[in-house]
Amino acid sequence: MTRRGDDAYRLETAAIRQAFNRASSTYDGSAVLQGEVRQKLLDRLDLVKLEPAVILDAGCGTGQAGPPLLKRYRKAHLVAMDLSEDMVLRARNRRLWLRRPAVVCSDVLRLPFSDASVDLVFSNLMLQWCSDLDAVFREVSRVLKPEGLFSFSTFGPDTLSELRQAWNAADDHVHVNRFLDMHDIGDALVRSGLAEPVLDVDYFCMTYDSVTALMRDLKAIGARNASAGRNHGLTGRQRLAAVELAYEAYRRDGRLPSTWEVVYGHAWASPTQHHGQSAASETRIPIDDIGVRDG
Repeated sequence: MTRRGDDAYRLETAAIRQAFNRASSTYDGSAVLQGEVRQKLLDRLDLVKLEPAVILDAGCGTGQAGPPLLKRYRKAHLVAMDLSEDMVLRARNRRLWLRRPAVVCSDVLRLPFSDASVDLVFSNLMLQWCSDLDAVFREVSRVLKPEGLFSFSTFGPDTLSELRQAWNAADDHVHVNRFLDMHDIGDALVRSGLAEPVLDVDYFCMTYDSVTALMRDLKAIGARNASAGRNHGLTGRQRLAAVELAYEAYRRDGRLPSTWEVVYGHAWASPTQHHGQSAASETRIPIDDIGVRDG
């Protein structure tokens, strides 16, 4: 029986948090592509005129964007936020001289910040872990100050295409996330009230000796299968052998390729941004009330 309806691709928050908690100690050693994309996203800030007082690093991981953001914006207050408690603990120790970020463990679907309290929301390769992009963009729009900037990267639909096809030859479960097209992302930005979206795409190809080496790297960066339609049991040796055999069709010059489509984008909060009322059951605090304690 197939497990590939829309609900099968729904991402489970608890599984994502658990995967990144487990990967917090191995992430930096394996996140080569993530580091390159992060630098390209930082470089794109050169193209905009902005002097933010408050920056939110949404989906900060181990916090590697923190020091370059603090160096670039020397007067800014930086808040590093992630769904994973263990990632946040590592991000807390990323310093630039005597400056380091305040940290918050939270879901981007429910940002615990006051309306119009952030000048720049920076997000490197986090959005692909969010099933409801409209809800995420509404929250980003809510916390941005008028004319604030949302700068982000995420993965597009060609990402891990070889691995997806290899698994398709093995079973009917979901093994690779479904990634959104650049145009769908742009439409979601506009629906949220964010203005003047600019998006473009870049492609990267990583190569591996074997499928197991690729899977080992994915596990090390926390990119485990968190889809509702995943196989919740053990994957047998016969099924893995089918994946390995199918992936061999892509081998070139003795190496197996892994395609990654990266979507970069930015959008602005409207100069006349209107924000809804906070839900009665939620508490939202001013960014300035999130302090940094040394020692």
